[in-house]
Amino acid sequence: MEALHGVINDINSILWTYIIIIALIGSGVVYTFKTKFVQLRLLGEMVKLIFSSAGQKTGGKEISGFQAFCVSTASRVGVGNIAGVAIAIVTGGPGAVFYMWLIAFIGCATGFVESTLAQIYKLPKGDGAFHGGPAYYMKNALHMTGLAKLFAILISVTFGLIYVSVQANTIVGAVETAFGIDHAITAVAVAALTAVVIFGGATRIAKFTEMLVPSMAGIYLLSALIIVVMNFDKVPAMFALIIHDAFSPQAAVGGGLGAVFMTGVRRGLFSNEAGEGSVPNAAATASGKHPVRQGLIQSFGVYVDTWLVCSATAFSVLLTGEYSIGGELTGVSLVQHSLASVYGTYAPAVLAVIVFLFAFSSIVGNYYYGEINIAFFEGDESGALPSVVARHAMNIFRVGVVAMVLFGSFAQLGLVWDSADLFMGFLCLTNLYAIARLGKYAFIALDDYVAQKNRGVDEPIFDPKIIPTREGIHAWGVDDKR
Repeated sequence: MEALHGVINDINSILWTYIIIIALIGSGVVYTFKTKFVQLRLLGEMVKLIFSSAGQKTGGKEISGFQAFCVSTASRVGVGNIAGVAIAIVTGGPGAVFYMWLIAFIGCATGFVESTLAQIYKLPKGDGAFHGGPAYYMKNALHMTGLAKLFAILISVTFGLIYVSVQANTIVGAVETAFGIDHAITAVAVAALTAVVIFGGATRIAKFTEMLVPSMAGIYLLSALIIVVMNFDKVPAMFALIIHDAFSPQAAVGGGLGAVFMTGVRRGLFSNEAGEGSVPNAAATASGKHPVRQGLIQSFGVYVDTWLVCSATAFSVLLTGEYSIGGELTGVSLVQHSLASVYGTYAPAVLAVIVFLFAFSSIVGNYYYGEINIAFFEGDESGALPSVVARHAMNIFRVGVVAMVLFGSFAQLGLVWDSADLFMGFLCLTNLYAIARLGKYAFIALDDYVAQKNRGVDEPIFDPKIIPTREGIHAWGVDDKR
């Protein structure tokens, strides 16, 4: 088993350090120019769309744009935004935060493209509901059924099962440390709560995350804001340190500038998920009159994840000065120590609640990605799954998710986590290939949306006829043979 773990680590080192990072940064730069810096010029529109769809009443199984945004945010905003950022600072120094911000800016463009494509090629489910994502546009637009099925299986296993177990492990550990509650009790409680939410279906998940995500982010951002206010005189020096160390790292940083750059980039990529093919699954479920609406909303999600939540961790660690580059105190423990310097003995309990909210929201969001892709196989008679299994795949999958919550609460997950990173690497490559071929249609949709807004249209309406080839477009009033 150790030999297998070593091989997986070696592959991950090459895959993530060179191939995927180059592919993600390269595609992000290309999409930034192709969209004419959509992440800047339409930033105001993104904010407007977020607030206008918040609290929007939906009928039947319809999911609003804000609810879809909350589902995606629930998945990507997890304990990695706490532990991962702290580890990045200890490993790469304060300068890593600069590159984390930079990669988020680039990733916004990629996130816009993939989420807009998910909207263009989404499928109606009836009663106001939709589903879609990379597996769907790979099959229906590119006609690459084999690649689509591979993607659907990989994301269902990685997000829906493996990552769920990792989050559960984090929850029970944090609760036991803070409150002394036994692993078994917490594990059963989390499993039961998970079952209640996921067996309720997509609508319940959307409503649950719509309620949880703003509260979750609000609590954490407020705790960081208090630290910023209390140390306001240190803020200018903190920003100066981040920028200085981004280009002239401290001697304690092993590997120098290259290590600072790679640490920040990897932290940003893992955190915001832009280009990985996960967020489009949530984006496709939203109702709306134009695909670009959800593309813009999900693009803003990259900013929320990195520029707000990850920055909250970075500011808490840097302003309290409890970190040491290359030191042993790192991860959640470092954040806990930083909070304790401000909030005293209440810090462990406060952080445990925050970790629970972050991790449980990720369980729900990660499951949802699996649900969307398991639905890809329902009724499938092609042989990819036996027909009996395919028809009952959703309930089998839900039971598996609850089982993985219990398993993850007690397991040592080093090998599982590294294996998931390997799967995620292949997800990135398959999705980046697909959006590279289809991206031009997202650019056409963006130009159409902007043109309508410039003509004074308050709520642009999408006409699928603007897409040169309308194969695979099923949710916008056309037949894919037209």
